Parts: sequence; structure tokens; C-alpha cells
Amino acid sequence: MVKHANMEYDKTKYKIWTWKHPAMLHWLINPGLAINELLIGQRIPKIILIEKDASKSLQEKTIIPCPHCGTLHSGLKWSINNNAFKNWFGLYCDNCGKIIPCLTNLTSWLLLGVTFPIWVWFKDKWKKNWLDIQPSRYENLDLENVPNPFDGYGWIKKGLYWSLFMFVFMTFLYPIIKGESITLKHAHIDIPVWIIGGLLFGYIMKLVNATNKPNAQMN
Repeated sequence: MVKHANMEYDKTKYKIWTWKHPAMLHWLINPGLAINELLIGQRIPKIILIEKDASKSLQEKTIIPCPHCGTLHSGLKWSINNNAFKNWFGLYCDNCGKIIPCLTNLTSWLLLGVTFPIWVWFKDKWKKNWLDIQPSRYENLDLENVPNPFDGYGWIKKGLYWSLFMFVFMTFLYPIIKGESITLKHAHIDIPVWIIGGLLFGYIMKLVNATNKPNAQMN
């Protein structure tokens, strides 16, 4: 057993991801993911448990523990088809009504710090309104029919979406954040680089989300 945040987890059953895991570190340091956090409310909990079950995809074996009540939530609650977005204040625990702590992207911290004098006056009201609508968001979740978005050629689609997002962010938005001028001087290089990077990202996610299904028995 290993203890995290006053909770104990069975290491023989779960892999434990904290901010030190490469995927979690990527969430922290990738500036483009600040858009995911601040605009669409996509969040990553501080602790993720991964079942050691090769017959399941990554999203199927992802478990999100609530440090307040000890409930082990299926990560499918926060899949694209369910509540992946609008989680600006964290992940809501529909068992105890409290918020599961999440990581915050470093660029998000920077942007929040710069704009603090603007949003600080409205934070409490926004949070209360957000909490009021959370129970209804968890009433009709579908945890059985959640497709793997990277199956088949889905990895290509997701990879190209990712590359487009990163190109737009790094070419147009990031210079604005840094106070620099926008230029397309290197677009002929950046576009193919991001496309290749996106396809690589998509294929890696396809491999990560793959399942090791047992072979069918021969008659």
C-alpha cells in the first residue's frame, strides 16, 4: 500500500500517476494546454490511478480518487462524451459534493496572475453558480458506451486537430502573450512540423489507449 493525500492505494492493483508522471508533467508545462484549462475547462486531477488490467483501454482503467470522501470514480465520467469540459474549478465529486483537486498549467498560473485584478471580484459568485449546476451534469452519464476516439483512423483525426490547435496557438496567441509581433515568416516550416508532430501524437495516443484483448478460443 502507498499513501497519497491521506489516502492509501494498493500498488499491486493500481499504477499511481502524480505530477511527476510524464503525461502529467506535459500538462503542466505545455503552454497550449492553458487554453484547455481556462477556456473550455478541461482539467487533470492531481492523483490518477491506473488499473493494471491490460484488457482495458487507458480511459477504461483510469480511476479518479476523491480525497474528501474516498470514492474511486471511473475516469469515464470525464470522457469527451460525458463531462470532459466546463470543469474550471476542478472535478466535481458527485458522491460528497466537494471538488477533487487538479493540476494547474504553468501558463494558466501566469495568465491568472496577470488578470487577477479583473476576475478576483467575481470568483466566488462564479464558483457558487458553477457548483449549483454540477449535480445535474452527473445525472445521466453513460459509462458503458464510451468509444475510444483513437480507434481505427481516429488517431489521424485527433492528431491533425492537435497540430492545428498548436499551430494556431504558437503562431498567433503565444506571441501576443509574450508581447511580440505575429509573423508567418517560418510558416512553411512550422506547418509540416506541426502536422508530423500531430500525427506522432495521435499515433502514440492510439498505442497508449489500445487494449490487449485475449485471443478468441479455437473450437
